[in-house]
Amino acid sequence: MNAPRDSIPETGAETYLFASSNGGHITWLTDALTRLGSVVVLAPDTKSIDERIALLGPVAVFLDFSPDQSAAASQLHQRLKRDWPALPVLATGVSAEPAAMLAALRAGVDDFVDIAAPPAEAVNTLRALLERRSSIQGGMRGNTLALLGARAGLGVTTLASSLALTLNAQLTQTPARPQGRAARHGVALLDLGLPARDGLLYLDTQSGFSFVDGVRNLRRLDQTLLHTALAHHTSGVAVLPLPASLSQIREISHADSVALIKRLADFFDFQIVDLGGFSTIDFIAQTLREAQQTWVVCDQSIGSIVSTANLLKELRTRGVETDRLSLVVNKFDPNVGLPAKDIAERLELSLHHVLPARSTQLLAAASRGEMLVRTARNDPYSQAVTGLARSLHQQYMSVSGQPPAKDPRWVKLMSQITGLWKSSNEG
Repeated sequence: MNAPRDSIPETGAETYLFASSNGGHITWLTDALTRLGSVVVLAPDTKSIDERIALLGPVAVFLDFSPDQSAAASQLHQRLKRDWPALPVLATGVSAEPAAMLAALRAGVDDFVDIAAPPAEAVNTLRALLERRSSIQGGMRGNTLALLGARAGLGVTTLASSLALTLNAQLTQTPARPQGRAARHGVALLDLGLPARDGLLYLDTQSGFSFVDGVRNLRRLDQTLLHTALAHHTSGVAVLPLPASLSQIREISHADSVALIKRLADFFDFQIVDLGGFSTIDFIAQTLREAQQTWVVCDQSIGSIVSTANLLKELRTRGVETDRLSLVVNKFDPNVGLPAKDIAERLELSLHHVLPARSTQLLAAASRGEMLVRTARNDPYSQAVTGLARSLHQQYMSVSGQPPAKDPRWVKLMSQITGLWKSSNEG
C-alpha cells in the first residue's frame, strides 16, 4: 500500500521529480533529499510528465526557476496545476537572484527552495509544506470562486454577497462533511470589487482588517488570527474588504496578493472573490489561475457586453484560458429581445446561469439594511441564487477526498501505458 501523498516517508522510499537541465542544481537537490527518497530528473520542457507522474506517483515536483529556465518552469507549472492539482510543486533557485523568486511567486508555486542554502533547508521546507497540507487541507484546499465584472454597476457585489450568505447557510445545515474538510469552516467573501467595500455595506458589517493587512500578515495566518481579525456577518460569513484608503494597494505586490488568496483556501470551505469593476488586469489574471471556477457577470446592455468582450480580450493576451470561464447573465429581462444565449455566443463563453431583473426589490431590501436572499427567499432572484449555491454545494459534497492514486487520470494513464507495454511485448 502506498504512503499517503501528503506525508513525509520515514525511509528513503519515495520519489520526487525535478525538472531541470542544470547539473549543479540536480546534484544539490539529489544530495539534499537522499535520505527521503530518490530524485528523478526531467527536461524542463518535458512532454512526458503525465506518464512519469502516473508511473512513479511522486510525493512532490520541483521546478528549476533559474533565469534561463524560468519560462519553461512557469509553463510546466500551469500544466501541473491544471492536470494534477493535488500534487505539491516547489520552485528551486537562488534567493539572491530576485528574478528567480519573482518568477516563482508569479507562477504560484507552493514553496521556494534556496539552493544556495544548506541542504537541510530543502528538507525542512519540504517537510513543512507537506505537513501543512496534511494537517490543514486534509489533502484538498477549499474552493475559490471568482466573480468577474468588466465595470461597476453590473450587480457583481450583490451577487457575491447573496451567494456567500446562501452558500454558508447550506453548509451549516449539512450534517456530514467530506473527509479531510473538518479543518475548514464556512464561507469567506473577499470584497475586492469597486466601488470599494460595498460588500461590507450590503452586509451591514464593519471591518478594521483589510486585504492589505492580510497580505502583510501572510506568514502569521492561522485560525486564531482569522477568527479575531476578520469581520464576520451575523450569519458567520467572514468578510475581507479592500482598505478604506485604496492607495495602500500600491504597497503590496500582485504575487503576494494572490498568495493570500491561495492561503485562505486552507481555512475556508469556499471563498468568493468579488472582482466586479476591478481594473488591474494582471491581478485579475493571476487570481483567475488560482480559482477553481470563474463566473463572468454581464447584463443585456451594449456597454456591458462591449466592456466584457474587451476584458476577455485583455485576459487572453495574458495567457488566461477563457474557455474555462462561464457566463452569468444578470438583470435579465425577457422583454429586451436579447437572449442570454446570444450574449454568451458573442462573448464566446458557456452560459452558466441567468438571474432575473429585480432591481426594485433588491434596492428596497438594501434601503432597509437587509439582503433580499434572507428576507424574501421566494423571490425569483433569491431562488436563482439558491440554485447557484446548491450547485456549488453539491459539487463540494460529492468530492470523496480520494488520494491521487485513485484519480481517474491515474487509472486512464496507467491503463494506456500498460496497454502499450503489453502490445509491444505481444508483438
